[in-house]
Amino acid sequence: MFNLDGKTAIVTGASRGIGRAIALGLAEAGADVAVLARGTDALTEVAKEIQALGRRAAVLTCDIDRPEEIEQAVTAARDELGDIAIVVNNAGGFAHVGPFLDMTPEDWTQILRTNLDSVAHMCRAVGGHLTGRGGGSVINVASVGGYNGVPMLSPYAVAKAGVISLTRTLAVEWAAHGVRVNVIAPGWTRTQLTRSFAGNPGLADELIRSVPAGRWGEPADLAGAAVYLASDAARMVTGACLTVDGGVTAYDTGPAMIDMLNVGRIPV
Repeated sequence: MFNLDGKTAIVTGASRGIGRAIALGLAEAGADVAVLARGTDALTEVAKEIQALGRRAAVLTCDIDRPEEIEQAVTAARDELGDIAIVVNNAGGFAHVGPFLDMTPEDWTQILRTNLDSVAHMCRAVGGHLTGRGGGSVINVASVGGYNGVPMLSPYAVAKAGVISLTRTLAVEWAAHGVRVNVIAPGWTRTQLTRSFAGNPGLADELIRSVPAGRWGEPADLAGAAVYLASDAARMVTGACLTVDGGVTAYDTGPAMIDMLNVGRIPV
């Protein structure tokens, strides 16, 4: 039921963290994987790990802020590995941490371009192929920040909310073509993106007290969710948001989190 043998996946932001973990998880389940990122050095190592699992890998450089590079990467992935059946939009990040009124128009535009526009452009680049072949699975990676207001990270939260909405919209549009579109929303996960939080012992302890599971998430925690959504086990699942957050969204930590953010406990 969870077997991905004979399927080809494309994963953005696959050189490290969540993207790397998902790429390896899909390969362990049997998929061949095209890995995308801006640089090739780390991607080459990920590709070697995929090949060590007995799967094929393609290394593709791609700046997700450039729609034309996304289209070129999709074409290259199909040329090297064949028809794409699984798409994981994982790449993202934030360049601005601070009050909304301190943000520049350039900050806003850049963060939405990286976290929301790139997902739309990838979906557009693969959508015709997936609907034409009569099936496939698109998995977008958002954040629990897309559900709630997140002070000091307003453009990032807005972008991730947009990813969740785009996911639901495309799920409805493409369902008749056999294409499923779902989204994973991680909570506090130990990645390069959150290193400034996790690396501050006092702050990290306070953040984890807001997580019912009592620990930071690890990138590998997301791999199983992606394999499930990519597989036939989820064949009736589309338009869903799967939170992988240790219970954060089930627990009202809002007031305490706002206090911590507003008094400057989050490094900016």
